[in-house]
Order: sequence, then structure tokens, then C-alpha cells
Amino acid sequence: MLTSMLLACDSTPQQQDNGLESLLTELKGQFAPDGRVAIFKVEAKSSKGGIVISGKTDMLEAKTALFNSLNEKQVSYIDNLEVLPSEKLAGKHWGIINNSVSNIRSQPRHSGELATQALLGMPVRVLDQEGEWYLVQTPDDYISWIDHGGLILMNEADYNEWQSKTKVIYTAVSGYAYMDEEESGNVSDLVLGDVLSMAGESTNHFEVAYPDGRTAYLRKSESIELEEWISLTNEEAEPMIDQAMDLMGRPYLWGGTSVKGMDCSGFTKSLYLMNGLIIPRDASQQVHAGELVDDKMEWGKLQPGDLLFFGRPKSEELRERVVHVGMWVGDSSFIHASKQVRISSVNSASPNYDDFNTNRYLRTKRYLNLLSGNIIDLRKLNIYTQSTFANAASTTP
Repeated sequence: MLTSMLLACDSTPQQQDNGLESLLTELKGQFAPDGRVAIFKVEAKSSKGGIVISGKTDMLEAKTALFNSLNEKQVSYIDNLEVLPSEKLAGKHWGIINNSVSNIRSQPRHSGELATQALLGMPVRVLDQEGEWYLVQTPDDYISWIDHGGLILMNEADYNEWQSKTKVIYTAVSGYAYMDEEESGNVSDLVLGDVLSMAGESTNHFEVAYPDGRTAYLRKSESIELEEWISLTNEEAEPMIDQAMDLMGRPYLWGGTSVKGMDCSGFTKSLYLMNGLIIPRDASQQVHAGELVDDKMEWGKLQPGDLLFFGRPKSEELRERVVHVGMWVGDSSFIHASKQVRISSVNSASPNYDDFNTNRYLRTKRYLNLLSGNIIDLRKLNIYTQSTFANAASTTP
């Protein structure tokens, strides 16, 4: 998604030597080093009227920096660079996920690679539109495409009204929302972490509303008021380990972040979400958050809840490549999503010894009580009730 190019069609040698290519590369590195969470797609072409700057970015400051540099270089240019959100959205710059799990893809088509998923009730920023597909940014800043059936578009007033409502979170691994208190029929399926608006309650059920206005009933034994749930979360490993054990055997799914299927980082992300923390999406992003615990296989330093990262170490010829993550559960073992959610051991004498991952171990990072990097603590910033979430990750107090 993140690209910067200089196209010098029909340009003169002098025009080719104006330093634009290196300038765009520099700005890309400054404003959007990770194309999964920022957009700086810029193209420069020469024309009779000067250099035509076109493309898209989601950062006004990046566009300002580009044109300030061009002005300093006294380069004549035509400004065709769009700052997102797109005007095509007609002010509907927000969305609320409307399915139990919505797939979000790397390209605006159903054949596009699954990049991530979002759960019912999750707010997203809407940046652009191609046909019936919308470019959205999730609370962890991840940017990819969702089809129109996966969310409800909202303008700022509608979004703020939705965010102001009391919410209920679904806490069972999976189940249903029902048509009535007698549970005579299903409105939809539900999964762990789904959030709905609360409209009322009885002895055994919450009456809830979907973003699209549908109403339903949830069992109180499978759900809880969101604010109460947040108040009960704490930065302790035990509830995360219990949650992880509940997910044992769940299938691996590349790009998945829900109990319907999850990849390795989607699994660790789900565990932390149900402990009140929104962490970065991918293993290669998660490794930059938290604080370093170990990088020498000194397993005694690890505590349950720590994240172990695996991949290719840095060499003189190659950069480090982080490709896998799991959570330490103690007793020389970690739990991870690989083929399915399972427990592996770093102890060569154990029957479930994982020689493959042990031999590509890179380091361990700790998040619990050591929040740093792009982590949102729902106890401090409730994205389901706040009016905004972008770039609001918490850091160490």
C-alpha cells in the first residue's frame, strides 16, 4: 500500500535531476515507514506546466512537507495530491463493524489476501472508496479494504451518537444473539469480543441493538456491560492463560484475528484484547512494543503472558525478519497458533518439543505492566465510547 515513485515520462535530463525521487523516498521514511499503518502513495510526472504531483496520503503534514521542499527547491509543480479521507465519502468518515466478524482484505476485491479481521461493534476510520469497497483503518492503525456489507458508514454526528450509547460485550467463545427472550430464533452468530449497544435488560437477558438497527437479546451468562468488563480487566497473566486454553484447537487462518480462525499474531492480539489491551496487528509490529526480556534463550527470565518472537536473525547480508509469535505459559512452554492453537515446548526432553521454532527464536517482549509502543489500554481510552481513537495509543505512565 505504501509506495513512492518518480515517473519521468518525456522529461528532460534537467527535470530528471531535480531530486524528486530521493525526496519522495525520504518523506516515505519520515512519515510512513510502515505501509500497513500509513499511506504515502505519491507519483511525480513531468509536464509542460511543471511537475504533476498526484496520488494519495492520509497525512496532511506529509503533503505540506513535500510541497514546502519543492518550493524551497523552486520546482514548479501542479498539485493533484489527495489527502484522505476522500471527498467521495461525502463526510461519512467513520464506520462500525456490523458482522460478528468482518474480513478486511489487502485489495478491494474478494480475491484479495485476508489482511486482518474486525469484530462486531468495532469503530473504524473510513479513508477511501472503490466501488462497494472501503479503505478503513482499525484502532490498531492497520489499513486495508472491507466490503460494504461488513460495516455501517456514519458521519461524525451519527458516529458520536453511537459511541455515546451504553455497550455490552460478548464473553463466550461463540454463540448467538436471539430474536426474543424465549430464544425462539437467531438474529446472528456472535464471537468472543463482539460489542453491541444496550437497549434494556431483564433477569436473564440484555436487549441490544446492532449498528444497522437490528435488535436482539443476549444471555447475561454470556455477556456483560462493557464498562463493567473493562473495570474487571487487569494486567495479569492468569486470565489470558485461561482464555488461551479456551481457544485450544481453534483453526489457523492467515489474516484471522477471531475465534473463527486466527494466525499467530491474531491469536496473541485476541488474548490481549480480552485482557483490555489493543496491541499491534502483526508479529513484526508487536515485536516493537513492550520491553525486552530476553534474547539469549534464558528461559528462566520469562513470565507467563510474555510474547516470544521467532524468525530470521539479522546478518551481514540480510535484515531480521520476524514471522511468528507465541505467548509464554510457563513450564518451558508457549501457546501459539500454528496449524491450530496449540502448546509447544522449548525443552528438548518434552514430548511436544518444538525444535523448529526454538531454533529460530529471536527474543521475548513483555507487555503486562510495561506498556510501551502502539498499545491502547481500554481502561484509559475506551475506543467503543470515545469519539476518536486514531494515533491515541497509550505509553508507559
